[in-house]
Parts: sequence; C-alpha cells; structure tokens
Amino acid sequence: MHQTDLDLPLSDLVTNMEESATIAMAQLARDVAAEGHDVISLTLGEPDFDTPEHIKEAAKQALDDGYTKYTPVPGLPELRNAIVKKFKRDNNLDFDVSQIMVSNGAKQVIANICIALLNKGDEVLIFSPFWVSYKAIVEMHGGTSVPVYAGIDQDFKPTPDQVAGAITDKTKLVIFSSPCNPTGSVFTKSEMEALAKVFDKHKHLIIISDEIYEYINFIEEGHFSLGSIECMKDQVVTVNGFAKGFAMTGWRLGYMGGPPWLVKACSKIQGQFTSGANSFGQKAAAIALESDLTPSFKMRDAFKRRRELVIGLLKEISGMKLNYPKGAFYVFPDVSSFYGKTSDEGFVVNNSVDFCEYLLRKAFVGTVPGSAFGAPDCIRMSYAASDEKLTEAMNRIKEVCSKLS
Repeated sequence: MHQTDLDLPLSDLVTNMEESATIAMAQLARDVAAEGHDVISLTLGEPDFDTPEHIKEAAKQALDDGYTKYTPVPGLPELRNAIVKKFKRDNNLDFDVSQIMVSNGAKQVIANICIALLNKGDEVLIFSPFWVSYKAIVEMHGGTSVPVYAGIDQDFKPTPDQVAGAITDKTKLVIFSSPCNPTGSVFTKSEMEALAKVFDKHKHLIIISDEIYEYINFIEEGHFSLGSIECMKDQVVTVNGFAKGFAMTGWRLGYMGGPPWLVKACSKIQGQFTSGANSFGQKAAAIALESDLTPSFKMRDAFKRRRELVIGLLKEISGMKLNYPKGAFYVFPDVSSFYGKTSDEGFVVNNSVDFCEYLLRKAFVGTVPGSAFGAPDCIRMSYAASDEKLTEAMNRIKEVCSKLS
C-alpha cells in the first residue's frame, strides 16, 4: 500500500475544529450553481467593489521598484508609520511604531494574540452574536469561549451589567467587533464608555477591539474606538485591516496596535509561522492609508443605500423580525417564526440551518445560519452585491417564505 492510500489519524485539534460556516455555505452555493441554477450568494463578507485604482497602481509600482523580498516580521517601517498616523487621525489613539504590527489579515492578528495570551482553561468573553472565527481561534489555542449574548431586542449589544456578570477570575480576554459582523450593530461613544468602566475594574483583562468595518459606519457621530478612552489604553488591542474599507480582501493584510510587550510576543509567534506579510502589498497599503479616503466613503455610501433597499424589501416578508444595522454590510433577521413550518413539498424548517438550506434549494439564494454566530434564531445575509441582485434575491425569498405554513 502506498503512503497516499493510508487513512492516518488527524490531530485532535483538527478533528475537534469546526469548519467556517460562511465558507461552507459559500461552497454549497457554488455547488448548487454548478448544477445549473442561477444562485445569488449572500454568504461571504466580501465587498463586491474592486480595490481602488490608486492602490493597485501603488502595488504595481512597488513591484517595478523591486519590492519582492522578505519583509520585517512586524511589517515594513513605512506601513507601520502610516498606521501610527492613521490611528491618531481617525481614532485618537497614540501609538509608537513599536506598538504596531502587520499580519496576513486581521484573522492572523487575532490568532497571534490568542496564542500569546491563552493557556488551557483561560476564559474568553465573546460578545454574541459573534464572527464565526472568534470561537474557533480561541478554542484552538486552549481557551474556553464564554459567549455574552444579546438578542435582537437589544440591537445585539450586551449591556455592561451582562459583561460584568460574565467576568470571573479565569477571564483573560474579551473580544468584540464594532461595527459588528454579523449583526451590523455599532457601539456608540457612550456605550463604549460604560463598558470601559467595567473593564477598568479588571486590569488583568486584555480587550480585543475588532474594528475591521470602521469605514463602513452609518451613524452620525461616526466610529469610536474603545482604546481612545484614557483608562483603557493599556488594556485594549485595536485590530484593523484593509479588506473591508478598501475592498482589499485578497491582499491579506491586517494590523494591530497594542501594548509593546504583547506586540513583541505576537511578532515572535508570527516569525515562526508566516514571517512578514507580502512586500508590495504593504507598500500599497501605506499609500491607501495616506491617500484621500473618498473611494472608501463612496463604497460606504453605496452600502448605506443598499441597506435601505434590503431592509425595505425584508419588511414586506411576514415573519421576518429585523433590527436596523448601523454599519458593516449585513442584515441579521430573526427567522424563528418560520421554525416548525413545512413547505408545500413537505420540507420542514426546524432551525436556521434548515431555513438557509430551504432558501438555497428553493429560492437559489445563499445565506448563512445564525447558529454559526451564536444566534440560532437568525440568519446572516450580506448586501455586498448589486442592487439588481439584492432586489431579485429578496423577491425570491419572499416568494418561498410565503409557501411555508
């Protein structure tokens, strides 16, 4: 028997790891499309816009200039300095360049932090609903995830009292996003200040503030960073990247600003995994941060218009319970009123997984079950698609939902 024919045992880590539900549903949508159906996939959190031209040109220029070699593990100095300036300009965060690190996407930033801090049994509070990878990354590195859940009636935002009640002597980390994936909820300045009062009583905690959707924020007061509150500066790690606000998903570039000791530890870890992120991409990313942000704001305005379109159409569907997302590009309706109902062909909807399968098989619209995000009564739809596709998708959903009874 050749070695390639052996069915060797995988590690417990891989065996126990959950597959990303967003990636799984996106693949299922592609499979159904391959069967010849006209599938509209609203699964992946990926802007449908192209990277702005001046950023692409900067990457081409970097290639022509010979930026094709290895980079310093924490990032090119010009990009780290650009991030320092961006944090001050946009977030009122004062960092030295030694407090900045660049990684292969914001996901790697979060993984680096978890590797650096977590020992087996350490607890991590995760505001729930949560991005699917938070829980997987925490548990992959020995941590115990502790969801702090807020339902649709709370706009999916846990209260300070809820958070305070979940903290124990085993709590090591807190992770949340604002604007939030999957809910689109945004924490205001006053809400952040109330949370800071809780965290300030527990100086042993590190808080990961995931701000990857910062530029896709629709509230009048604009984005607010937890780390800009004076008492929080030594506890908060601000995580961001280029994927969402600059439509640079495939460039795989994220970054963090945080305590120097933690940045140093993360750099040590990354040096043994991937080393530095790609050179020409980092050169272009520095240009992205230092250039006019008008292209990013135009994308934000398009998403805001699409939000109104999708919310308006979903309100026409009896049984859909909605909040009003203030950022990102998702809607996260509560669809539990459809549970227990049966289609005219005998398909029974028992949960969010069934509901998403029903929408895919009957409406040919791909969505993601809320159970993957810690919210089994909901589903996630991305409105990072054209107005025409979104209108068609909502009309299809309305039609098949009417056939459930």
